Amino acid sequence: MPAAQILMPAPMADDVVAALEARFTLHRLWEQDDREGYLRSVAADIRGLAVSTLAGRIDAAWLDRFPALEIVASFGVGYDNVDASAAADRGIVVTNTPGVLDDEVADLAVGLLLATLRRIPQADRFVREGRWADGAFPLSPTLRGRRVGILGLGAIGKAIARRLDGFGVAIGYHGRSRQEGVAYPYHDTPVALAAASDVVVVMVPGGSGTRHLVDAEMLAALGPDGVLINVSRGSVVDETALVAALSDGTIGGAGLDVFENEPQVPDALLAMPNVVLLPHIGSASHATRAAMGRLVVDNLTAWFDDGRALTPVPETSPG
Repeated sequence: MPAAQILMPAPMADDVVAALEARFTLHRLWEQDDREGYLRSVAADIRGLAVSTLAGRIDAAWLDRFPALEIVASFGVGYDNVDASAAADRGIVVTNTPGVLDDEVADLAVGLLLATLRRIPQADRFVREGRWADGAFPLSPTLRGRRVGILGLGAIGKAIARRLDGFGVAIGYHGRSRQEGVAYPYHDTPVALAAASDVVVVMVPGGSGTRHLVDAEMLAALGPDGVLINVSRGSVVDETALVAALSDGTIGGAGLDVFENEPQVPDALLAMPNVVLLPHIGSASHATRAAMGRLVVDNLTAWFDDGRALTPVPETSPG
């Protein structure tokens, strides 16, 4: 039987490309001079897509270009780049890469929280710029005695909570529903969580259902000593409201790994001394990205070998 034909719209790691080429007929769309013409020539035979956020939005119109499409294997735990509901309507399975990046993202979230509170990047610049000789670096806020709210207590949210337990801070959470067997206090709304917290760590998926979940009202509830940490998706936070809250002292600071219009970051945020900014590196270690790539390959292999996906997203999971 001929190998299944897989389309990769945008480049992925060399080892992912090599593994897919060893098992499938792989079409590298990004290498084509006439991408539209190339798509028209191969679309009827494409049975799988291997995509990342670099591929752009995989929406219903994109899915409809491939009449034989069976599976979309997405690189990343978040999959708001793929219209999973549209895929489900068409009988197409969508997979993501959960689990393998939980610890890496949780580590980064805690590191970003500490860097924001203790002003670690600012202190580094203070030394590099030779200002230490002129006097001590200003005292910073502390994590001691803080109440940390986790917005989204999924697998990564729980991994963050486990790490923060070791710091002796109070932890609460908000999610779509109260979770059985979770000892942390549950708050009914994001605003209630913010009002009960000094720090809010955002760890919910992106998409229309969570767009601007963190809004001006929630930021006001967090208060002037409050700190917002976002390691999920930029769309979850109303960036205009956040800039205003940081500018006028509604909240005390923020640590951001994600933004609404990446890689563009508002000039106002770049100029703020009470903000730590990272270039969306939550899972960006060699080991974790390699594990994510292997799971993309493994999902496609399992599907075409055994007719099952290893990590289908809920919208396209059987039953």
